[in-house]
Amino acid sequence: MTAARARFTAPIRAGSRFLLGLLLAAAVWEGAVILLGIRPHILPRLSEVLSAIALTPGAYRDGFLRTLAETLIGFVAGAGIGVLNGVAFFRAPVLRDMLFPIFVVSQTIPVIAFGALVVLWFGNTLMAKAVIAFYLTFFPVTVNTLLGLNAVDPRQVALLRSFGASGRQVLLRLQLPMALPQIFVALRLAASLSLVGAIVGEWFGDTTGIGVLLLQAMYNENVVALWAAILCSALLGTGFYALVALAERRIVFWGAEQ
Repeated sequence: MTAARARFTAPIRAGSRFLLGLLLAAAVWEGAVILLGIRPHILPRLSEVLSAIALTPGAYRDGFLRTLAETLIGFVAGAGIGVLNGVAFFRAPVLRDMLFPIFVVSQTIPVIAFGALVVLWFGNTLMAKAVIAFYLTFFPVTVNTLLGLNAVDPRQVALLRSFGASGRQVLLRLQLPMALPQIFVALRLAASLSLVGAIVGEWFGDTTGIGVLLLQAMYNENVVALWAAILCSALLGTGFYALVALAERRIVFWGAEQ
């Protein structure tokens, strides 16, 4: 009964600490601007930023949801393709030797240049931004999946094979589960990278999105609106990262016990 109660109250305590941290950060922001006399064109008060969002809630809501959709599509596609690439490279070293250098070269292309090409190919669509988010996501997941699979103890593989396990069973029941901690390291990184890709994609032209709000505020030299867009981006990135971390705690449960 005590263990069950602990499992029930642990998320509540974690959520309470998170909310307390947010309130503390908000108080520090507001208090620092007032007490240190920071000029509004450098850092406006948090209350002013929140008031700017409240004046036009529809624009920020729509921008938040549009960027969220682009980020999610790119992240899910990049994570799935990245894991499949890692498995394929692990099972077929010849394929790894042929394609992995190409993947490495692809990551040296600046995201601005790649984003311009993608927008020319797909137009100013949601899919174009998702492709840019995918571009920044799939490579770290591929690398970490391959690293995690290569780190599995060969003696454990030999033990399973001695019991008659097939290659597919070894992969699904041993190698992939053992590689999950390494994969989730990349997924947490990709959670931030996919958001960056979506926002950068919106800079090439769109009508809604956090990236659009950032550009509009910059061109209008509206510092309060700029910080409002930054705040929305930070909330989206933090929330997305927290969801991936929560999934890691639920799925890689043995990692929390070590």
